[in-house]
This record gives sequence, C-alpha cells and structure tokens, in this order.
Amino acid sequence: MPESALQAIHLYPVKSLAGSGPGEAVVEPWGLAGDRRWMLVDAQRRMLSQRPNPKLALAAAEELPGQAVRLTAPGMPPLTVEVPWSGETVAVEIWRDTVDAVPADAAAADWFSRYLGVPVELVHLDAPGKRRPIDPAYARPDETVSFADGFPLLLTTTSSLDALNSLVAQGDHADEGPLPMNRFRPNVVVDGTAPWAEDTWRTVRIGEVVFRVVKPCGRCVVTTTDQRTAERGKEPLRTLARHRRVGDQLVFGQNLVPQKTGTIRVGDAFEVLG
Repeated sequence: MPESALQAIHLYPVKSLAGSGPGEAVVEPWGLAGDRRWMLVDAQRRMLSQRPNPKLALAAAEELPGQAVRLTAPGMPPLTVEVPWSGETVAVEIWRDTVDAVPADAAAADWFSRYLGVPVELVHLDAPGKRRPIDPAYARPDETVSFADGFPLLLTTTSSLDALNSLVAQGDHADEGPLPMNRFRPNVVVDGTAPWAEDTWRTVRIGEVVFRVVKPCGRCVVTTTDQRTAERGKEPLRTLARHRRVGDQLVFGQNLVPQKTGTIRVGDAFEVLG
C-alpha cells in the first residue's frame, strides 16, 4: 500500500441511516454513486435526520443491484424498496433548499413510520437534473450535490482522529473516548498523513480521481451519537470547541467536490496536488 492511501470508503444510501463500506465506488459529479440518494421526510416533507432522531443510527440501508435498497432496523422485518421510476415528483425541503424528489411506495413509508412512531415518507432523488446546487459561496458553475448536507463527499484522516482522541483523553469526558470514525460519517478515509494536514489542502487525488477541497466540515450533535446504541454524550463537540473552532463552527474533516469522474478503490494512492 502507498505511504498515503485510501483506507476506507463509506456509502450511505439513505441519509442519516447506517451504510456500508465497499471496496470501491464510482465517483459521479455530485458524489459517490448510490450515496444519499434517498431521504426521509416528515409530514410537511421536510428532511429528517439523526439530529432530532438518533434512533435512525440503528437503522441501516444496503444498496442492491438496480439501485434498490434493503432496509433493516431493530424490531423490524427487513424490507426491500425498489427505485420509484414513476417520475411523479413532490417538493421536499432539505436545509434551505427545495428539491423535486420521487416518493417510494407506501410500504416504505409505513415501515419507517412504525419504526419511528411518527408519520414519515421515503423519497428518492432520481435524475441528475434534479440535484441541488452547491452553496454558491463555494461552488463553481453547475456543481451539484445529492441529499448530502452540503457537498458531494466528506474526507477524514486516521491521523487527525488519533489526534482528536488524544485531546478527548485529556478532557472532562475522557471516559467517552476513544471515538470511532463512524461518528463523523465520512465518505473517504485517508491513512498516512500528518494530523490536521488536511487544513492546508486545496486539491487532492485519490487513485485516478481529482477532488477540490472546499472547506472544513462543521460538526453537529450527530457526532455525539453512538452509532451502535443511539445514545448521546458530550464528545467530540466539547473537545472540538476547545481545539477545532473555525469562526462559529466546530470542524473535523474536509468537504470535497470531484473535478472528474472515475472509480476509487481502498488502497488507492492518495496525493496532495496543492
């Protein structure tokens, strides 16, 4: 394996659910193929996430051939949901954006509603033309994103997680550490770099694909959620507040925008281009 390399890939087919760790993934202009193409919305068709619903951490979505997903959750029978190709769209809200999405069949809405105990609906983002524009403060013309929070991919590094865990161990909530990488829900994890080196990167290459490094990722309460139990603590936000504050955000990881398409694989060389 190269000195600096791609250690892991993570796909989350349904926003805020547990995902999978494939050995390779196709990079599309708006993110990894199959990543966050589905989203839960409430009765007003507004985004649902782990922020107010930590129980979503215990549900998982696995992408199947043909872009269908297999859903699992504690106490629920597995459910396979096919991509809704009807073309009949509804307007859904994600952050400040309104996006046209296609509702999944009623069985998916019933499954999630029973699991969460409130009426919800599962929707799918289908055609590339319906993708969301990236924040114009950071975007270049025609750059878009799926149902990810703001940018196509999130990169983290193992060395920065080690450094963060060392700081957690020195704090008032040391018993909560060490924290696993899944708290940060990255798409790509890089090994073999110096701690916090990603703060200075502007352009990077993973295997054959070049990415623009846009901005540090502001972190929220989801990082305090144990992804195995859905229980919440104080870390890493307490430690990030002391050591990793940029403006009004607590940051860990970097947001990426692909500059070309291609396939990335675990073990691919990682290179900083600028």
